Amino acid sequence: MPDPSQVLAQFLSGCSYASTLFLVASGLSIIFGVTRIVNFAHGSFFMVGAYVATSLTSRLPATPLGFWAGIVGAAIVVGLVGIVMEVLVLRRIYRAPGLFQIVATFAVILIVQDLVQTIWGPDEIFSPRAPGLSGAVEIAGQFFPEYDFALIAIGPLILAAIWLILHRTRWGILIRAATQDREMAASLGINQSLLFTSVVFLGCALAGLAGALQIPKDTANLQMDINIVTEAFAVVVVGGMESVFGAFVAALLIGQTHAFGVLLFPSLTLVITFLLMAFVLVIRPLGLFGHGIKAPRVQAAAMDTLRQMHDRRVWLAGATLLVVLLLLPAVMRPYGLIVLTEIFILAIFAGSLHLLMSFGGMVSFGHAAYFGVGAYAAAWFATRLGVPMFPALGLALLVAFLAAAVIGWFCTRLSGVYFAMLTLAFAQILWSMAVQLTDFTGGDNGILGFRRIEWLQSTTAFYYFALIASIAAFYVLRRLVFAPFGYSLRAVRDSPLRADAMGMYGRRHQYAAFIAAGLMAGSAGALSAFQRGSVFPNDLSIATSIDALVMVLLGGLQTFTGPVVGAATYHVLQAELLRHFEAHWRLILGGVIILLVIAFPDGIVGSLKRYLAQRHGSQATAT
Repeated sequence: MPDPSQVLAQFLSGCSYASTLFLVASGLSIIFGVTRIVNFAHGSFFMVGAYVATSLTSRLPATPLGFWAGIVGAAIVVGLVGIVMEVLVLRRIYRAPGLFQIVATFAVILIVQDLVQTIWGPDEIFSPRAPGLSGAVEIAGQFFPEYDFALIAIGPLILAAIWLILHRTRWGILIRAATQDREMAASLGINQSLLFTSVVFLGCALAGLAGALQIPKDTANLQMDINIVTEAFAVVVVGGMESVFGAFVAALLIGQTHAFGVLLFPSLTLVITFLLMAFVLVIRPLGLFGHGIKAPRVQAAAMDTLRQMHDRRVWLAGATLLVVLLLLPAVMRPYGLIVLTEIFILAIFAGSLHLLMSFGGMVSFGHAAYFGVGAYAAAWFATRLGVPMFPALGLALLVAFLAAAVIGWFCTRLSGVYFAMLTLAFAQILWSMAVQLTDFTGGDNGILGFRRIEWLQSTTAFYYFALIASIAAFYVLRRLVFAPFGYSLRAVRDSPLRADAMGMYGRRHQYAAFIAAGLMAGSAGALSAFQRGSVFPNDLSIATSIDALVMVLLGGLQTFTGPVVGAATYHVLQAELLRHFEAHWRLILGGVIILLVIAFPDGIVGSLKRYLAQRHGSQATAT
């Protein structure tokens, strides 16, 4: 058992960490409350704040005034960068489906990472301690840094400042009005463009301030964005998505959980925050201080679009494409076949998420959980127990089925953003376990050294195998969505209350769809594991979940073939840009994604179908 002095030291450490979490989470909460955008790029502004602060404080006088001027200046600079993002990117797609704004913020992450690496270099940057606060105070025999006391004080001061802004200024009243009812606020004549821009400035400045305040404690590095944004999401969700005070309370709770978790359960350091997040959402689905809010609008697949699958021209185009894919190995180099094999597997992964989102109306931010579980299960059975490839694939599907059944039982009790965040929490729990349970998963080293069955070891043979698997997966998916279950699922999506009144048992249908999507994603993960011969924790990471989301939305939610086109577009862009523009591939990829989102607000396939329909209609009118 720790002695009282250790308990006090950990308590103070938790309060210091909570202050940083609150600054980041409060900005995220304010932006979401007004714009309803889940800003995945928020961690990038935290990172930029740290880098800008290192540059400013190193050029200003090494005095307390110079240091704090650099900190405040960094926050202002980051707020201005947020305005640039809002004006150049978000403002152009406010009328697009809300999920496309999430894709745009993901593109911003790529762009910011590339620009930061170009400006400051790939190496971490060390900063000197804060002048006047570089010492330590002895408390009950334990030394505690003076600077951490300053951080503890800053959190409540920022909370008080935000409260005064929101309750004692006209701007704050407008923010609260937009948070309560954005449409009503607009109908009353509030300039939404100006309000959104100012709110994004405030939210990003708070994230930049949090990053700047970290430089005396930690280095500025390129991993800061992902490391902080997942925990900031946990704080916002636990406190309530639109509650700043809730974010403060949740930050204290998570800060103390993290501090004492390190002391008492060091093997659960990474997972304990997300266990708390999942527990709170299961007990209180709206968070500690949350209220009912609208979910991100899902532009679902329309029935008339689905019926176009019966069009002879569509079948002819599909048959032609199949013939081309069958003949390609005769003329294509192995590298091209590997890329196409990966596209087939990613199409299955994207198709599984498309089933959940388009037909089930459920937006998942943690779909990588089942992809990763399938990959790890296949690798573990193949390496630890020596199971041959096909039995290992079957066992991997069983494990993915069980994982989806357990997680789905909790997640389908929620809806909207809270459903999405609970899926993220479970995915992060599994990712944390993959990192920390080194004896079972290999940790960061992953699982290596397993091979495919002998007659599938060649690139061409596995190419055909993956092609057949993807065709089979989409055939099963199509049969599923056109079965009575599929029609009932869409009815539950469109009108849950009416569906329940008709005896459709909406939650059961959503739960079954969740399991089917998890099973399909697990099959993609298992195939990917044998295609690469290795598995790493990244297969369970938030980045992999976002990749699936980007593929679905780039292809188009309203189309059955959207996941295939989205997977092909996204993966080819990644592969080719990494191959030819290794130094700045993230910058180019992020820019291309933003252009695609702006140019194709319904996705590539959806926008193409709409264009052809309009052209056909105009020609019929002219005739």
